[in-house]
Amino acid sequence: MLKFMRGKGHHLSAERLKLNKELFSFSKTTTHGFPHRPSALAWDPKLQLLAIGTKNGLIRIYGTPGMELEGTHKEEACVMELFFLPGQGRLISQCDNTSLHLFELNEKDGKWVLEEVKSCSLQGRLKNITTCCLPSSGEHLLIGTDGGNIYLLDVKSFEMTDHIIYQDIVIQNVPDDYKLNPGSVEAIAEHPSNPDKIVIGYNRGLMVLWDNKTLNSENTYVGSQQLESVSWHRSGTKFMSSHNDGTYVVWSSTDSSKPQEAPVPPYGPFPCKAISKVLWRSVKGGDDFTIFAGGMPRASYADKNTVTVMCGDKHQVLDFTSKVVDFFTICHGDEESEYDNPHTLIVLAEEEIVLIDLESDDWLPFRLPHLSSLHMSSITCTSHVCDVPQDLWNTIITSGNKQVSGKYTEREWPINGGENLVENASVHNLLLTGHEDGSVRFWDASGVALGHLYTIHTSHIFVSEDGEPPVDEEEWPPFRKVGSFDPYSDDPRLAVKKILLCPLSKTLVVAGTAGQIIYFELKDEEIEKELEAHSVNIVSDRDSFVWKGHDQLSLKQGSLKFDPGFVPVTIEQLTPPAAVTAIAFHTEWGLLAAGTAHGFALFDYIQKKAVMSKCTLNPNDLMAVGDAAMSRKKSFKKSLRQSFRRLRKGRSQRSKRDKTPTKEETKSPAKEGTTETDTGAATPVVETKPVERQIEARSADDSMGSMVRCLYLAQSFIINNALQSYTLWAGTNAGAIYVFTVSMPKEKDNRKTEAVACQLGKEIQLKHRAPVIAIQILDGSGHPLPEPFEVENNRAKSPDLSGNHRVIICSEEQFKVFTLPSLKPFCKFKLTASEGARVRKVAMIKFVSTKDENFSEDCMACLTNQGEISIFTVPDLRRQQTHNVIKREDINGISSVVFTKTGQAFYLHSPCEFQRFTLSAKDILEAKCRVDLPEGARPPPPVSEPEESTEQQAEEAEEKSPEKEPEKAVDAVATMVESLKLKDEKTESSESKPDANVSQDESKGELDITVDSVKDHISNLCTEGVTTVIEKAESSSKVVQETVTKVSSTVVSTKETIFSAKEAVIATSENAKETVTNATENAKETFLNATENAKGMFTNAKSTAKETIISTTEKITNSTTAE
Repeated sequence: MLKFMRGKGHHLSAERLKLNKELFSFSKTTTHGFPHRPSALAWDPKLQLLAIGTKNGLIRIYGTPGMELEGTHKEEACVMELFFLPGQGRLISQCDNTSLHLFELNEKDGKWVLEEVKSCSLQGRLKNITTCCLPSSGEHLLIGTDGGNIYLLDVKSFEMTDHIIYQDIVIQNVPDDYKLNPGSVEAIAEHPSNPDKIVIGYNRGLMVLWDNKTLNSENTYVGSQQLESVSWHRSGTKFMSSHNDGTYVVWSSTDSSKPQEAPVPPYGPFPCKAISKVLWRSVKGGDDFTIFAGGMPRASYADKNTVTVMCGDKHQVLDFTSKVVDFFTICHGDEESEYDNPHTLIVLAEEEIVLIDLESDDWLPFRLPHLSSLHMSSITCTSHVCDVPQDLWNTIITSGNKQVSGKYTEREWPINGGENLVENASVHNLLLTGHEDGSVRFWDASGVALGHLYTIHTSHIFVSEDGEPPVDEEEWPPFRKVGSFDPYSDDPRLAVKKILLCPLSKTLVVAGTAGQIIYFELKDEEIEKELEAHSVNIVSDRDSFVWKGHDQLSLKQGSLKFDPGFVPVTIEQLTPPAAVTAIAFHTEWGLLAAGTAHGFALFDYIQKKAVMSKCTLNPNDLMAVGDAAMSRKKSFKKSLRQSFRRLRKGRSQRSKRDKTPTKEETKSPAKEGTTETDTGAATPVVETKPVERQIEARSADDSMGSMVRCLYLAQSFIINNALQSYTLWAGTNAGAIYVFTVSMPKEKDNRKTEAVACQLGKEIQLKHRAPVIAIQILDGSGHPLPEPFEVENNRAKSPDLSGNHRVIICSEEQFKVFTLPSLKPFCKFKLTASEGARVRKVAMIKFVSTKDENFSEDCMACLTNQGEISIFTVPDLRRQQTHNVIKREDINGISSVVFTKTGQAFYLHSPCEFQRFTLSAKDILEAKCRVDLPEGARPPPPVSEPEESTEQQAEEAEEKSPEKEPEKAVDAVATMVESLKLKDEKTESSESKPDANVSQDESKGELDITVDSVKDHISNLCTEGVTTVIEKAESSSKVVQETVTKVSSTVVSTKETIFSAKEAVIATSENAKETVTNATENAKETFLNATENAKGMFTNAKSTAKETIISTTEKITNSTTAE
């Protein structure tokens, strides 16, 4: 009866809802790591800020460690280029869809945000953006296109200007061979001392020094190879160009007849890759820096990703593991300085960012305080440790600094813009990541910036299949490996699968893919010792078992030296050498348990010997587990037959429910407690008993049923209520739970000599055979049992022994609570049956109230394969909240979630980024930063000119009256037609001498831009003004509308004629130009006639409309007077 009442559900009281708000609050707080798929880079020299754009439209701003801001485009697009408006807190992005966007750093509701405020787009096949340049004035953005023209974007209004640098005007004085098709605009570089001059580089190698003030080309430079980039020398007397054949050329700004220096192939004479970008930086009293990407010999080093740095006799080729995206230098000199004096080189690669100190003798890199490449080797597992003791923290810091001594520069981090407002954490937290190459990395997870502290390399104690290649000091080019990203693992058996760190005993356990389990202890001094592996055979009693997998790793022979830090003490080798799937160790007892797909074992690392081993294989598994592909022992025919039976059964049940709906089925199945809405807020719902799905019991011979999924060491009541026992719990994939009792020496002094015994006490088999993923024992007060040494160090209270202990068994399908020692069921929660989801991760979390720090509640957090996280109270398993955290398609993200004990969590948002979120209302860590913009840094927005007189204001007020709106619309259209006529006359008079700002095609009569503006203006004004005439002047306005329609169609047809003429000019050869010219002249005459007719028609329409409006007004006035 009680069970039935419990299943019916309950309402959350108002007090409980209030308490939930004080305890729980879900929010995604910050990200850690390196941006995924970076594509653009920018630097603000005044604010000292770095911007990185990605291929999915994300932009991140980085300053001093902890200062991080993020913004996204309204539409997802790849960011091709980024430009800071120096000192303004503004950023322009250019995307691959020919769109431009303006972002601003603004303060909203007390928080600084990066938001998109304006955007514009170029349209047309010949207007694909190829390169951009932001001059030092910051007034206009120069936009180079595929068609060879350069457009100007007004930064203030963020609109395209009418001023266009046409290719045919720029190349008037170049050789005829380059006039035909110089190609797209490949590079635009501003003169360092004269901002009115720019070098325009075209794809085929042509370069022009253009004066934007006089609209004239001063010099023309003809390169023999395809152009890649251009860079000015600070003096402004020369510039350098790089080409696709691996050469760079120096040109004089005054003499364009030939290069100032012969083309230089740095790594020739054999064919080389293109030099995609080159930088030329001057140094006061020293040699200039030449820095370029690419240029490697194709035959030998075509697969290399390099950036070469040359300064006098010094020459280094920085070798990166991933493709170089972009690079730039940070200089001491500003725009007005005589020399550049670079001090830092920043290189953005696809998988990492590297900063090089150009002032150090060996050009050493900087140690990254954030922006670290977390996936330097693929992450295979993660662990989090809260509240690390200060002495352990100091030892880790010291050991980590010694590891990298001499590898990094001592200079301070140069990216130091903005201000981090987050206070230094009073508690130290560690995030540990295991990697494919066998390394374990320690990260400072106490603040917003995730900094690398220390690394353990387990590969150093094993014999590797591939040794490090020898270094050839005489090698040319002089390569130097930089960066930490290294995706290639010598041996897949080294991959780390499980990590456990006990901060109070300063011990660490690392388990790997080949059954190796390494026990580490923290040492303050360098140690030299010989290691020995202790083998534990799990399937020794199964003679028919044959292992067909990889061999175990071999230890290095002889004495090995270990630096201060975590030093390996004991190595346990499981046989067969399968991957470790579960691990548990109790530092107070000195015991370590590990499980694989074949069973589990208990190891005494104090006496360095195995205590017991248990094989979980059944007879059917003996043939399957050794193979790479596992058979489910089911025939295809049987599986198909069962599938059809389930379909028929489901249909019949649905038809019955449709005909006779029951009272229970009319209720919608709702989740208990609260559920998160689309807005992200958790809203309370009524806890009702849901309609359960039918869950078929899993077959006993399901493959991999023997895999051990969880292990748990705890002291509790197993035999009776009076005596506590040391216990080992193990859960398998087949829903089996084994409970072992462990006999320990009564006297601690005898611990090293007396043997530890272990025997099976109880065994539980879940009905549906769902995999057991977690086991947790609660004391008499419902609190989880404390971790080792926590009670001794006053970090936790002693467990309550007055009441009954309970154990929570968490399977993939349901949670079940049993009372100890009787194992009587207390309660359960069916997840799969009610919602169809399966459990992936479970963690016990202590939630502290925001109102009273002395009040806390222990709850269980559950992550499902749907990406949802639910919070349950224990031991009664009442669900309080549910939140959608991860997309259900993100399998890697769901499998990588790691919870902290205080309510925060991490998961891999991408291969190189951790997303941090919190479930606690108290424990929240998010980025809080500020950017101090100089006063008057941002120019005021453009304003309209002030009115000249009160008379003019009166006229404008009169014009805005409803009676004047139709007249205003007609006047505007007539004025536009008049302006068209004047523009056309100007065009005719300038045919003999074309304007420098108008293309030669338009000087021949192709009024492309004029017609576009006519069409836009007429359509806008006709839509607004003439529609008003229709509404206010009733039948008389129809005349105006018909007139406008006729004129619009005339203009459109004229534009089509002109556009056809323009396409003919482009498509036809030189011999057909005369014919096209005649056609354009005829089109021009037609247009002039049309405009004259339109003007007359509009004039008549205007008069008619005026008369009609006046008469209508008089009638209205008379009728009003009469009334």
